[in-house]
Amino acid sequence: MGWLWMITELLVIAVTFAALGLGFAIIFESFRRRHNNAHVESGNAIFEDPNSLKQVPCPNISDPAEKYISLIIPAFNEELRLPGALDETMNYLQQRAAKDKSFSYEVVIVDDGSADGTNRVAFDFVKKYTIDNVRVILLGRNYGKGEAIRQGMLHSRGELLLMLDADGATKVTDLEKLENQIHVVAMKEIQFGDSATGDSSLRISDIPLAAFGSRAHLEEKALATRKWYRNFLMKGFHVVVLLTAGPGIRDTQCGFKMFTRAAARKLFTNIRLKRWCFDVELVYLCKWFGIPMIEISVNWSEIPGSKVNPLSIPNMLWELALMSAGYRTGMWKIST
Repeated sequence: MGWLWMITELLVIAVTFAALGLGFAIIFESFRRRHNNAHVESGNAIFEDPNSLKQVPCPNISDPAEKYISLIIPAFNEELRLPGALDETMNYLQQRAAKDKSFSYEVVIVDDGSADGTNRVAFDFVKKYTIDNVRVILLGRNYGKGEAIRQGMLHSRGELLLMLDADGATKVTDLEKLENQIHVVAMKEIQFGDSATGDSSLRISDIPLAAFGSRAHLEEKALATRKWYRNFLMKGFHVVVLLTAGPGIRDTQCGFKMFTRAAARKLFTNIRLKRWCFDVELVYLCKWFGIPMIEISVNWSEIPGSKVNPLSIPNMLWELALMSAGYRTGMWKIST
């Protein structure tokens, strides 16, 4: 029996050292990323007019809004899926602008270091619709979806800022669901805020609000059609998200989210995660700032070519561990 005790002791020692090593790695990496929210102006974001071949000065999220709405589309190797989504988006925006002369918009495509013809497709739309309505940010190399969206948000001109995926999985018309709810809540804030009479000079862009598109209403059907191990991974991930960011939003990962300019200014100058779990960090930061979050059901369909797979789960868990350690230890400072 002695050898059993020896093996048990060795296993306990090995597990202890592994846990200590993992903990050290998490703390070290969280410390290393403590300044990931710092914005680098030089060379990181470029607007270029393909017609004149001149660079256009980039706006900043701290500037006053110049458009009613900005649509930010992150794109990494989306040469095939991007054209259809952009055609649908531009048709909707043009039709709405034709009906309402006060409606102004821009589409900001963020090429996250694509190796295919994504930037060529994007610039074709700039040529067609002008750089005032469609702009392309070239990041130069692949940083991750979270960083692509952050850069787009920081260089947008809208009162409202919508992030949406390049695959068109959610119909662009559903933005009206998020928009309408933001208007309802914002008007209540303006009328019944801190001042008894309300501040009539406030605009919707001045009220920090976030509207999250949600696929939670589709969960029951998805559970019935997905493989058992995908359901297991999904449920496990939801539990980890709950422990990390807390309750409040059932579907953190839907790529269809809208923010007022005031909310985007607070959130995207602080966000540090650059890849898949930046959505969870947004929820955490909304709670920290006290920004109201509205979860709204949207239409969603599976589009072939998804870049998320079961192998992404370990990376997501790693990012969530970094986020938890960074904020709980105070290494990740939040700028107000």
